[in-house]
Amino acid sequence: MTQETVAVQGHTPSTARAEPAAALPAWNSRDTTWMLSLFGTAVGAGILFLPINAGMGGFWPLVLMALLIGPMTFLAHRGLSRFVCSSAKEGSDITEVVEEHFGVGAGKAITLLYFFAIYPIVLIYGVGITNTVDSFIVNQLGMMSPPRWLLSIVLIMGMMSVMLSGEKLMLKVTQLLVYPLVGILAFMSLYLIPDWRMDALLVMPTAVDALGTVWLTIPVLVFAFNHSPAISQFAVAQRREYGVHARKKADQILRNTSLMLVGFVMLFVFSCVLSLTPAQLADAKSQNLPILSYLANVHDSGFVSYFGPLVAFVAIVSSFFGHYLGAAEGMNGIIVKQMRSSGKTADAKKINRFIQVFMVLTIWAVAVINPSILGMIEALGGPIIAAILYLMPMYAISKIPAMKEHRGAISNVFVVVMGLLAMTAILFDFFK
Repeated sequence: MTQETVAVQGHTPSTARAEPAAALPAWNSRDTTWMLSLFGTAVGAGILFLPINAGMGGFWPLVLMALLIGPMTFLAHRGLSRFVCSSAKEGSDITEVVEEHFGVGAGKAITLLYFFAIYPIVLIYGVGITNTVDSFIVNQLGMMSPPRWLLSIVLIMGMMSVMLSGEKLMLKVTQLLVYPLVGILAFMSLYLIPDWRMDALLVMPTAVDALGTVWLTIPVLVFAFNHSPAISQFAVAQRREYGVHARKKADQILRNTSLMLVGFVMLFVFSCVLSLTPAQLADAKSQNLPILSYLANVHDSGFVSYFGPLVAFVAIVSSFFGHYLGAAEGMNGIIVKQMRSSGKTADAKKINRFIQVFMVLTIWAVAVINPSILGMIEALGGPIIAAILYLMPMYAISKIPAMKEHRGAISNVFVVVMGLLAMTAILFDFFK
């Protein structure tokens, strides 16, 4: 994920939010870089597990999900971007904007929620990359499974070493990964077309079952298309680059990112789902494997056997960096705010060192335990992300003067309804 840490220079709050009559600046290479960076942040473990959850209910509920996810993704991320841009303070990140609008107490609470919206995703990546590499070693290389505690720490430290080598190296590695990821993901989707089972189109679920499947899958959809960890610094960068055009330019980039995500990801999801039976998808879920690792184990093609795990590996690594930075930002905000409240001076180096050690140890512990990835997404990832990404900006629109111009839009109602469905999907089983 591309992270811009440069503060906004030379723009007053009023001009940052103004709507000039001048034409919007033309699309440029920097906009493309941001679009690809946001895409890379979203394409990770969620997308690799989305076909499993989405496909178990059949083809037609998947069509409904495809129609919903585009507007959901664009409108929710647009709301969060506008929320960050509403700050009267130059260069404020999301944790500072929350405190500015809602006060110190609410700022602490929402910063904590922001951290827990991203932190479980980092844990999921530790589990996902360990399972992906372990499956490749056993099924493709024909070797014995290495000790899980050793394999997981080697992989985690490998990813962390890139992070600790500096932001420039991390950005270079991320950008190098995104381009082949886009190409291979598209090629893999097309490659599986001859294996599509068209009889799936003839299975018509009842309305209750179809809507229930969609409801249960919404948290995974929210998780899979989420690139909110990048939005805070993205919005800051747009204000710095475009000034009075910042909001419209941010909307344009987010719209194109959403279109790109829906096009590539849903083609991939449909291709995977139509290539496997519901029983096979259930088997993949029980094995706690990304869909491409499972395809590699059951597909006759050598191409799928070797490139499937490679795509899964690249997707997890590219997304890990962005989510780690988001989780570290949230945890740093929690610690600094608490120390300020206690009248203590924050030592940035000590705090960063503590965060790094904490992250490594907890990611390692969860990777060794190997909990259900889909279970973590459904219970933690999706619902908490929905609270931050879908509900908080809509609440801000209704309450704070700086965002009053966005009130009354029907899209706000849609975002709130989708957010509530994502948060309550776990209750569906109790009402079946």
